[in-house]
Amino acid sequence: MRTEKDSMGSMVVPDDAYYGAQTQRAVENFPISGIYMPPAMIRALGMIKRSAAIVNADLKQLDDKRKSAIINAAEEVIDGKFDNQFLIDIFQTGSGTSSNMNTNEIIANRASELLGGKIGSREPVHPNDHVNMGQSSNDVIPTAIHIAAKIEIEKKLIPALEMLHRGLDEKAKAWDHIVKIGRTHLQDATPIRLGQEFSGYAAMVRSGIERLHSAKDQLEGLAQGGTAVGTGINTHAEFGARIAKEVSSYTGIKFSEADNHYEAQATQDAAVLVSGVLKTVAVSFFKIANDIRWLGSGPRAGLGEIVLPPVQPGSSIMPGKVNPVICESLIQISAQVVGNDAAITLGGLGGVFELNLMLPLITHNLLQSIEIMSNGAKMFNEKLLSGLEVDTQKCADYIEGSLAMCTSLAPVIGYDNAAAIAHDAYESGKTVRQIALEKKILDEEQLKELLDPLSMTNPNK
Repeated sequence: MRTEKDSMGSMVVPDDAYYGAQTQRAVENFPISGIYMPPAMIRALGMIKRSAAIVNADLKQLDDKRKSAIINAAEEVIDGKFDNQFLIDIFQTGSGTSSNMNTNEIIANRASELLGGKIGSREPVHPNDHVNMGQSSNDVIPTAIHIAAKIEIEKKLIPALEMLHRGLDEKAKAWDHIVKIGRTHLQDATPIRLGQEFSGYAAMVRSGIERLHSAKDQLEGLAQGGTAVGTGINTHAEFGARIAKEVSSYTGIKFSEADNHYEAQATQDAAVLVSGVLKTVAVSFFKIANDIRWLGSGPRAGLGEIVLPPVQPGSSIMPGKVNPVICESLIQISAQVVGNDAAITLGGLGGVFELNLMLPLITHNLLQSIEIMSNGAKMFNEKLLSGLEVDTQKCADYIEGSLAMCTSLAPVIGYDNAAAIAHDAYESGKTVRQIALEKKILDEEQLKELLDPLSMTNPNK
């Protein structure tokens, strides 16, 4: 163990720790959940510190030796080398100061080590004076949230949704010739093509992608440069703009300095908006997964119009049972995202004067939503859609036996007569076609034309 000092006094820190006294205090102060900063947030913090070293050196605020050492240390953070050193609980100080200092201490100690200094000495690289130069936790953490969320949406979530959309669209086209019974209120309705049904699912995902493209642009503006309260005290006037430019260059993703630093630090409106869009996509996920789960129910006593791929045994007591586990996983993901959105919305209410005080909460929930939705979309496409099959005979049998078939008769014989046929069919257990033939209301050729399921799915052609 080693002893380090900060502004509050001495703290004992493990010898192998790259963090310092402030991190250790936070570790001891917040033994709450065991949930730490997400990897995407750690990467974003590393990017900010890397960019700050470059910008501060360019502005003649930092010497080249310290600059190079900080860059190297920050890049190791970005690469995940020090993930096990970020040990502060999410439920910490609302500004995220503890996590900012966690980052500063790790990078400072590693940079000092690279320059031949001793870990814990704060020499030759100081966590505040050098790594945090021109910054405050109050602009670093909001900036990191935007960077992390936008990167994850662009590089993980949208590609996963594009893949899911392609999978659904392929099924829609491949199954466009298969007619099945429609359902409203969980009751039989007029026929619909399976391809039409899946085209609706594909359109839901496509709309979600479009909404995300629009929403992620709200994350472009970075709070960096505002420092403590948005005024930019203790930083260069060009710092914020240069940081945004450097991060953009490093990530290949567009960022810019916030138009108004007071808004950027006092609120988390952009995160709340993005979370709302994520929730909307999650609602789409729920419907798609739940519909497919119902369509594949059975195998003997359910709907069974489609056959879900068996991916694992479904029961510990019922041999041979196969459950819709992939659907159930996506449904749970959807529920979690909706819950996360509620937490983020409440987090957005945490703006008090010049700072939002629920930043770690927002960070965790927002990035978790993006992560599980990305993985869920990929899983659903690979583990379910790719192996999905159709029971065409069952689809045809349901249609022929459906009372809703009388709908196409109504314009010709009248609503009441059609309703009477449906009633008689229900009471007798016969089909609408059989009852109509028995009553001789229409001849066989007319019935063949009117009761053609395929034509019912596209009545205007």
